[in-house]
Amino acid sequence: MNKLLAGILVIIGLTAQAQSTKEIMYVGTYSVRGSEGIYVFEFDRKAGTMQPIQSISNGKSPSFLAIHPSGKYLYSVNEGADKLGGVSAYTIDKATGKLTYMNAQSTLGAGPCHVSVDQTGKTAFVSNYGGGSLAVLPINADGSLAAPSDSVQDAGTGPNKARQDKAHVHSATLAPDNRFVYVADLTTDKVNIFDVDTKSSTVKPAATPYASVKPGSGPRHFTFHPNGKYAYLVEELTSTVAVFSRNPKTGALTLLDDNIKTLPDDFSGQNTSADIHVDPSGKFLYFSNRGANTLAIFSIGNDGRLTKVGDQSTEGKTPRNFLIDPKGDFVFVAHQDTDNITIFKRDKKTGLLTYTGQSVKVPAAVCILMATR
Repeated sequence: MNKLLAGILVIIGLTAQAQSTKEIMYVGTYSVRGSEGIYVFEFDRKAGTMQPIQSISNGKSPSFLAIHPSGKYLYSVNEGADKLGGVSAYTIDKATGKLTYMNAQSTLGAGPCHVSVDQTGKTAFVSNYGGGSLAVLPINADGSLAAPSDSVQDAGTGPNKARQDKAHVHSATLAPDNRFVYVADLTTDKVNIFDVDTKSSTVKPAATPYASVKPGSGPRHFTFHPNGKYAYLVEELTSTVAVFSRNPKTGALTLLDDNIKTLPDDFSGQNTSADIHVDPSGKFLYFSNRGANTLAIFSIGNDGRLTKVGDQSTEGKTPRNFLIDPKGDFVFVAHQDTDNITIFKRDKKTGLLTYTGQSVKVPAAVCILMATR
């Protein structure tokens, strides 16, 4: 009887723990149309709804966000800051998920548009789109940001004179092994590869310092397959995707396929591509298109290569970043021009999406992240 009672108590305790788990969502925005800055929601998985719990004032377009690996801190670029750019740090309340501002630092370049944090939680990487540079900032023990300890200035032009007039660094993505950071430059049509020294928060070119794609493609965002063997690149200007294999020892990328079409067959309008993610199982890849206002859906083969399986309307205008929840059940799409986030249910077997009818109002929504508390 005592064993039975103990078992029941354990089950009750686990159930209570599961019920008390909060899934908190953070949304970065542009400072237009009344946006307050960063918005905080709680996601109700059973109902499939997002409930607002906080907004944090930031009038400098905190468009892109990153969460510290400890889950205790959040960082936002300040895309609308002055010529030296900016990035801000916030503490995350463990019980509620609410944010409190800590400090900000210069990013040494205009138009910071992307921030990432290495797995040790000691270094932040900020991509300056306007300045064409990468800034490397140490993270203090309390989660606040120190002044940049390193920076890399890119240079070059591309064939698209309107968009590739000078270097435009768009993202910096850490490898799964945390040894390398991959920096996409929209203008040079390269993914630059750097060795990362997390102790000194510095970088240096890797032995194979870059991988190139077709001129005029416009590298934007970059992501890895969960197995770390393959990587995928948004080519913004041609609305296409590139597929790479990756050498885990050297970090070198080998281009497998380039300029894979992502737009619906019947679309002929203007489009630029934005974000890219692989689902947790590594079976499907999703890719957002601004103009077509769709998510392109691909299945991923054992060799890392892609096969198009469908297009999903995002039910809004100008989809920017999107989120596949960590369990792979839902997809959330942030829309810049219709001021909303739409929620989709995901079929794990087919990869296809179904709109739930849920649309959450957020002015000029750009980036969306989830953290479990």
